[in-house]
Amino acid sequence: MLPSLLQYLKLKAYSPSTNKTYTNEVAQLLQSLNNTPADDLTTDQIKQYLLHCYEDLKLTENTLHSRINALKFYYEQVLKKEKNFWDIPRPKKPLQLPKLLNEQELGKLFNSLTNKKHKAMLFAAYSAGLRVSELAALKITDIDSGRMQLFIQRAKGKKDRYVNLSPVRLDILRSYIKNTGPGPKEYLFESEQTGTAYPTRTIQQISSNAKQKAGIRKEVGIHSLRHSFATHLLDKGVDIRYIKDLLGHFNIKTTERYLHVSKRQLMNIVSPLDDLWKKENIDW
Repeated sequence: MLPSLLQYLKLKAYSPSTNKTYTNEVAQLLQSLNNTPADDLTTDQIKQYLLHCYEDLKLTENTLHSRINALKFYYEQVLKKEKNFWDIPRPKKPLQLPKLLNEQELGKLFNSLTNKKHKAMLFAAYSAGLRVSELAALKITDIDSGRMQLFIQRAKGKKDRYVNLSPVRLDILRSYIKNTGPGPKEYLFESEQTGTAYPTRTIQQISSNAKQKAGIRKEVGIHSLRHSFATHLLDKGVDIRYIKDLLGHFNIKTTERYLHVSKRQLMNIVSPLDDLWKKENIDW
């Protein structure tokens, strides 16, 4: 089962992370079946298994969605059993707002770093709204100072895009390249030991260490710099359609969630208590 699933995923050119996720999720099903052939499961049996995942294993809604997607792919794409998942309901996902840092917290975060390479990494992540995988994959040749653009190549969904390159960011990157050790040769942020791109886990740890050193208690990570970038652009009045393109979103609905955390419109709303306080001369 798993070899045929992995083969089909590779033929469809899915990303290594998706391949790993789908095979792991299907493997969980196989472990629970004992000697029952997975290919012969009915829709009702799959429902019972997913109910077991929710009630007994206490899986979250997001994990259940991932497991359903993996099973759906196997049964419909590999086995061609298109009717298996028609009647299987999906759990409702909670509405989770993006976690972000305000400008004062960002200042503390950046100032907590003394290593120029690490500081340039976090500057780049925030100033362009980059995913950590996109940050790690940046190459020196992706910098186009003539057009003041940064080329993001084969990002999520294998989608290329350009983001604007601000003068401040360009100066920072030039200074970093010129004054940091031997300087990078191919990737913008290279490991001095291996000469290859920084691992994403290392970048995440750098961000976590900086947050701790800055005394920031919010549960935020490197991806929060991307959330902060989008929300702060909305606060400054940038059209959401442009933000969608800068972030590389396929659907505008993904970008619209930042409307829930932008303070631009909320700043114009006056609390009814404030009006009442002024009109009725209420004492405290």
